[in-house]
Amino acid sequence: MKNERMKYPFTSIVGQEAMKEALILNVISPGIGGVLIRGEKGTAKSTAVRALAELLPAREVVHGCPFGCNYSDEDNLCTLCREILDQGEELIQVSAPMRVVELPLSATEDRVAGTLDLEHAITKGKKKFEPGVLARANGNILYVDEVNLLDDHLVDLLLDAAAMGVNFVEREGVSFSHPSRFILVGTMNPEEGDLRPQLLDRFGLSVDVIGEQDILQRKEIIKRRLAFENDPEKFIEDSQDEQVKLTNRILEARLKLSEIEPDDDTLGIAVDIALHLGVDGHRADLTLIKTALAAAAFDGKTKVENEHMVRAARLALPHRMRRRPFEEGHLDMEELETWIRNM
Repeated sequence: MKNERMKYPFTSIVGQEAMKEALILNVISPGIGGVLIRGEKGTAKSTAVRALAELLPAREVVHGCPFGCNYSDEDNLCTLCREILDQGEELIQVSAPMRVVELPLSATEDRVAGTLDLEHAITKGKKKFEPGVLARANGNILYVDEVNLLDDHLVDLLLDAAAMGVNFVEREGVSFSHPSRFILVGTMNPEEGDLRPQLLDRFGLSVDVIGEQDILQRKEIIKRRLAFENDPEKFIEDSQDEQVKLTNRILEARLKLSEIEPDDDTLGIAVDIALHLGVDGHRADLTLIKTALAAAAFDGKTKVENEHMVRAARLALPHRMRRRPFEEGHLDMEELETWIRNM
């Protein structure tokens, strides 16, 4: 294994607990809708995203499928896999590791969504589709660095695909669709510009990260990074126990998630929070509930507790508080947390 391909272990990242929690909760419950990580350079944003895939087990996919269709999910197969089944043939199952698919800033809409070959469709009478980034992202983590510098219509395209789980391409009356279920992670430096409020709201969670201010923690960051660069194989080997523990905890949480139902009290708290803060629409309420359910599952609980609502509020609400152009909404988290705990 080449050193440049070795990923810094997720469990060895010092601090940045909110960022790590937001990523983990999205892995447990992709329906949360992704996470936007905002912060200055050198705060482990990219490191955490790339390390996340190393925690997750291999996926069972259809052999030869350019869209990485989930072998066990016949209801969400691409057109090509469906045609194989319709012809009476069997799909072949293979394992594929989870990976991080990165979207370059220079990407065009065709490169992201894929392209249809109209000439081939007309002359051959059969659709020919050239897969794009959304095809490679299916079942994986889609990472967009400096997402605030991406054209708004491309961000819209990504968010639409993430929400629907399907990429639909149409050109001159010819259409093609394929599954595109992925965990969307965007990172950005606010000093280089922000996203429009409408786009901010569509990211499930948001985290603001800053450099570690505690002296001991800061020293530990340097110590671990130097150890990794000096002998990455040993550093990764030493972290394996913690990595395996976290992987198992995530897998257990995925299973437990389906067993937890939000009761009326939990729903009432979510609605009260949204009304109290004057949040527009219902996306905040839904995201708050989904995040709290994932947090409860991660803790091994059978029901959502107020503490889970507090943790969910920290991640799901701050970026939705913008009121008017050029005005940042104010969210007093300490006041809100005290209010939730006393409900």
